[in-house]
Amino acid sequence: MKIINVVGARPNFMKIAPLIRAMNDRKDRIKHLLVHTGQHYDKSMSDDFFVQLGIPDPDINLEVGSASHAVQTASIMVAFEKVLLEHKPDLIVVVGDVNSTIACALVAVKLGVKVAHVEAGLRSFDRAMPEEINRILTDAISDLLFTTEESGNENLKREGIPKEKIHFVGNVMIDTLVHCLQTMPDGLPYPDLRENEYAVITLHRPSNVDHPDILRNILNAFKEISRSLKLLIPLHPRTRKNIEEFGLGEELMDIAQNANVTGPIGYMEMLKLVKNSRMVITDSGGIQEETTYLGVPCITMRENTERPSTITLGTNILVGSDTGKLLSAVEQVKLNSLNKGIIPPLWDGKASTRIVEYLIASIK
Repeated sequence: MKIINVVGARPNFMKIAPLIRAMNDRKDRIKHLLVHTGQHYDKSMSDDFFVQLGIPDPDINLEVGSASHAVQTASIMVAFEKVLLEHKPDLIVVVGDVNSTIACALVAVKLGVKVAHVEAGLRSFDRAMPEEINRILTDAISDLLFTTEESGNENLKREGIPKEKIHFVGNVMIDTLVHCLQTMPDGLPYPDLRENEYAVITLHRPSNVDHPDILRNILNAFKEISRSLKLLIPLHPRTRKNIEEFGLGEELMDIAQNANVTGPIGYMEMLKLVKNSRMVITDSGGIQEETTYLGVPCITMRENTERPSTITLGTNILVGSDTGKLLSAVEQVKLNSLNKGIIPPLWDGKASTRIVEYLIASIK
């Protein structure tokens, strides 16, 4: 069985790593190639993750780089079609919800190649998010849909996906987390941080960082939080760029008096920092899942989440861009009055093994 695994952006790497390990365990049945579209091309957002997660160098790198949604998606499709025509796989595996996911899935299905979508069925019900469009369209054309939680199963059934295509397998992000916890070195990477006495902040969504007034208000809220709690802020390139363009450097400097403001951080370092933090403030999807597994309070600066189990079962609370709600939630965490959370079903570090067995069974 010949499989092409597709990655394009940083969130994909943590999902593909355990799948590659599981496929390597079944070399008797599977031959696989790794295609990196190059959607994330910055070394700190791409290459370093391959090294830390033990992902082999891509067999093929399309090197599409950054562009508008339309140009980037089209560039990936043109380049990936050549790959499929040359290598003629039985199936491709796409993960998550980035432009690479829908672009490669669309090319494959039009060439008659089966598509497996890992992390299927997640819905924010907010079509202003490009990722939501990518999720819906990828699920509609995939042959095998691997879900992480019950909400994903229900969403797909409601959208008319035949139940025989849907497989509840658990969460491959947690597979990576469990694997990395076993090899994590001792000590925090920043000597001025003390366990349970700092907050980790990640921010990159357009709704938070693309509007000057909203971003200014958020930075001022972070300054208020920093008066009583040390902060660690790995700045996303998009966020740093907008801070500079909007003339908000002074606000960032004010925060930095009681914060470590850095560039993007490698996965292992970030995992250790999240695990030992008092709380996480984020607009990321994956961190909502990681904090739920780790039992760390998570305050999510979004109006919705495609991962509702992190709220109903886990440690997550939504505050949107409302800085008043943000500051209130921070105080709740300090008072230990937020949900302690439990780990959702099948988030056990074995999702990738289940997926690979389904893949093998799918090719007769």
